[in-house]
Amino acid sequence: MVEYQQEVFLPAWDKFKKRMRVWTNDDIHLKLDEDLNVMPVADIRNTVVWFHDELTFYAHDRHAVHWVHENETAKPQPKGEGASLMVAHFVSADYSYLQSPDGTETARVLFKAGKGRDGYYTNERIIQHAEKAIEIVQKYYPNNDHILIFDNATTHVKQADNALSARRMPKNPVRSWGVTVPVKNTNGTIMCHPDGKPQKTKVPMEPGRFANGEPQLLYFPDGHEKAGWFKGMTQILQERGFEAESKLQAKCKGFQCLPGEIRCCCRRFLYNQPDFMQVDSVLETTCRVKGVQVLFLPKFHCELNFIEQVWGCAKRVYREFPPSSKESNLEKNVIDALDSVSLLMMRR
Repeated sequence: MVEYQQEVFLPAWDKFKKRMRVWTNDDIHLKLDEDLNVMPVADIRNTVVWFHDELTFYAHDRHAVHWVHENETAKPQPKGEGASLMVAHFVSADYSYLQSPDGTETARVLFKAGKGRDGYYTNERIIQHAEKAIEIVQKYYPNNDHILIFDNATTHVKQADNALSARRMPKNPVRSWGVTVPVKNTNGTIMCHPDGKPQKTKVPMEPGRFANGEPQLLYFPDGHEKAGWFKGMTQILQERGFEAESKLQAKCKGFQCLPGEIRCCCRRFLYNQPDFMQVDSVLETTCRVKGVQVLFLPKFHCELNFIEQVWGCAKRVYREFPPSSKESNLEKNVIDALDSVSLLMMRR
């Protein structure tokens, strides 16, 4: 975690901030980094950082402690949290919520999470949300460079199902080894058997990369006596020039390797190879193709995401609305509470 903070997040932020807008405490005013003052203004593309997060509102969410008149008696409160509504959104200190200037197009997602409702906010939904956000920024803010910031959550950093991984690699060649993935239709929906269990199939794992950047095929090529077979970790390591490491045991018992040890077993050694360590998430790959960069916050440091303060302000306003158990009122109150947070408040 410390390594990610020092080697990835902070250097990336230091690079971005040189083209980010900065505001004074008294007023909203653009100030450029001193290193860029020599450049013509027309040649400068500001970097806009969009912070993403999800938040759930509950119908019965009210302040538990508050001032009352001395003659007021206790009132029965509804049991449970009531109906819920999740909000997923992007905000920046440049433009407020991610939407068109007139507000007719928005990246806001309202989602009724739960079984029997809209389901759950999966990685596929995160990808769709990011694609919608990119569509809006490229349409309405084409003169800026955009960075999408996400929490380091499991659903955000998920890699492709067939991404390079030593987790279950066999040590020796196997005829039909592959990665087990769910079968999906053209709409991306998982196909199920009549008994309701998901259909699954095996697909080849993505190739690795040698130190010089050239791809390393993990399966024997056509013409080989074992064409189509998975090579196994021994062969993969030998092709990389690690003859001694290829003779190690496949994995430590229970994969409980000694702390700091990287040459105790084949799997641990492969885990520490650059191409195995630097596998991008589906979210990063999707956004890069569309010309937008993604940066994940350090784990356990959601306080670096200023949208948390936006959420807190919206929740305070939301709790002041008259209580109601109706989902229609819940949605209206949520939208009104979010809209109450002004751009000026976000910048401050």
